[in-house]
Amino acid sequence: MNKDKSRLYGGVAAAILIAGAGGFGLAKMTAGGGATAAAAGGEHQDDDHKEGEAEGLEMTPEAIVAAGILVQPVSVGGFAGEILAQGVVAATPGGEAVLTARAAGAVTQIFKRIGDPVRAGETLAIVESREAAQIAADRAVASARANLAQTALARERRLFEQRVSARQDYEQAQAEAAAANAEARRAQVAAGTANVTADGRGVIVASPISGRVTASSLNLGAFVQPETELFRIADPKLVHVEVSISGMDAPRIAPGDRVVVETADGRTIEGKVRSITPGLNPETRAATAIVEVSPAGLQPGQSVRARIIPTVATVSKVIVVPDGAVQSVEGRDVVFVRTAKGFEARPVTIGQRGAGRAEVVRGLTAGQTIAGRNAFLLKSELGKGEGEAH
Repeated sequence: MNKDKSRLYGGVAAAILIAGAGGFGLAKMTAGGGATAAAAGGEHQDDDHKEGEAEGLEMTPEAIVAAGILVQPVSVGGFAGEILAQGVVAATPGGEAVLTARAAGAVTQIFKRIGDPVRAGETLAIVESREAAQIAADRAVASARANLAQTALARERRLFEQRVSARQDYEQAQAEAAAANAEARRAQVAAGTANVTADGRGVIVASPISGRVTASSLNLGAFVQPETELFRIADPKLVHVEVSISGMDAPRIAPGDRVVVETADGRTIEGKVRSITPGLNPETRAATAIVEVSPAGLQPGQSVRARIIPTVATVSKVIVVPDGAVQSVEGRDVVFVRTAKGFEARPVTIGQRGAGRAEVVRGLTAGQTIAGRNAFLLKSELGKGEGEAH
């Protein structure tokens, strides 16, 4: 008998450890427990939501990430008040650099490849060039002439002070020294602009910004011209979104309008309109709105969708969520709201649907956080838990 009890206790303990390690458990939220979780998560219960009706899933943050469940905040703004448009992530004017050689020549060294990180001022390649040698020689000649002119000026000054030389000779020496110094400065600037190497045999291809190499067309030994693009550098932290706006919607948009950028994997990123072109493109018949966003993993060239909420639009109390966030449980539409311990299946009333989104006219309030992607996993786990309970 004691042995049977020991086996039973051991089995229960093992089950508890497995459930704890997974971070995923089913729990019926009582009225008090639901209120506590909502308060901890900064959420507000809807007026029509009855306490004790919602079902909860306990889930750790680690388990949420492992399951690929994307959580996102909700905000008001129905279909009528939004402008839905397609956009492309692009580098800001200071976030991308095109590198060329400053002189024609052959590539002798390559230090960076596509994808490599680059610091501002770092050398990416060296091009050996006869033009570079000429520039370096001009710099050396100009420097020597400037030194000679300074020596001659000092001698004429002493002779003039001793009344041996005429003032005219002294002034002539001053003019020649000034001209020689100016030529030396010009040659020095030319060498610096070309980024001539210390030995004067080639030019350095260096990046003016920090970032990563996004394009390269170099081969060792290839002969390149000054206008040839050798590298393209992009800083992933300096990006914006260029959104194409129809001529009908363009007058409704103004700088400062709120924008929700949606990526292909279901993520949402907050942004705002920085500017919009005053006219339409003659070919596309569309205006372009520049949207400022936090980088958040965006890459130049990435296609996104933008939901623009004009400030001049009539304020709507309807909440719009991804269509996949709405799940059917026992014949009811529910949305899984994030709580302090996991998620709560919140019954909602759905209005219009379209373009992968759904309007929630009742059951949610602005500021709550929901499961926006892979919410079906929560529905599956909820059904599994109910089956085990029965």
